[in-house]
Amino acid sequence: MLVASRTAARDTQPLLGRVALVTGGSRGIGRAVALDLAAHGASVAFTYAHDEAAARAVAAAIDESGREALALRADGRMDADVELALASTVERFGGLDILVNNAGITRDRVVWKMSDEEWADVLDADLTACFRYIRAAVPLLRERGGGRIVSISSINAQRGKFGQSNYTASKAGIIGLSKSVAREVGQYGVTVNVVTPGLIATDLVTAAPEEVRARALAEIVLGRLGQPEDVAALITFLATDRAKHITGAVIPVDGGQYL
Repeated sequence: MLVASRTAARDTQPLLGRVALVTGGSRGIGRAVALDLAAHGASVAFTYAHDEAAARAVAAAIDESGREALALRADGRMDADVELALASTVERFGGLDILVNNAGITRDRVVWKMSDEEWADVLDADLTACFRYIRAAVPLLRERGGGRIVSISSINAQRGKFGQSNYTASKAGIIGLSKSVAREVGQYGVTVNVVTPGLIATDLVTAAPEEVRARALAEIVLGRLGQPEDVAALITFLATDRAKHITGAVIPVDGGQYL
């Protein structure tokens, strides 16, 4: 009976004993990822930018599920914040097994009107911050004898998007960065993958004008918006041992929007 119960626990909570850090985990896709990783057994640290109340709500939900949570206010554009987030995670949970790069911003404008600042802000927050977290996490993952890095890009990184040259450039950069890092760290048992969501029903999307959402829905083969939980489910899978032979992959969660 004891063996059977342990097997059942591994099946339902395959991340039991693992430690995850999710950037931008207080809302939207990041929130869903943090909650799903915890639901499958992980202790979860997550960063947030401004909304302390939302961060507290996520931490409380994780705690209520029986897992441990750590909310960290951090800006990925600041080296010191990144280093502190990793150090705080290790201090609280004893190590790191999973890094999920989710945090990002947008500064939409057509290219001929885009300022240097709007370009640089998005590249720094969306791409360079991803690099900073990966750089800081890899030594910790090597210490654990392996681990998982999953970064969230976008289908628009592969097809472009009107008014988002800065955003799509940064998200395309995440793909190139992740493939290179996958080659570098595979020998240490670390996998590196990219998830490319299509239109997902976050607060920003659901608040968009009806005609904007209608145009996007017309592109989606399945005829519905994706949910943050759809993205989270894939990320959790990539974090488990069932995905141990998947690395350098770019996997869409878009309902066929990119087709």
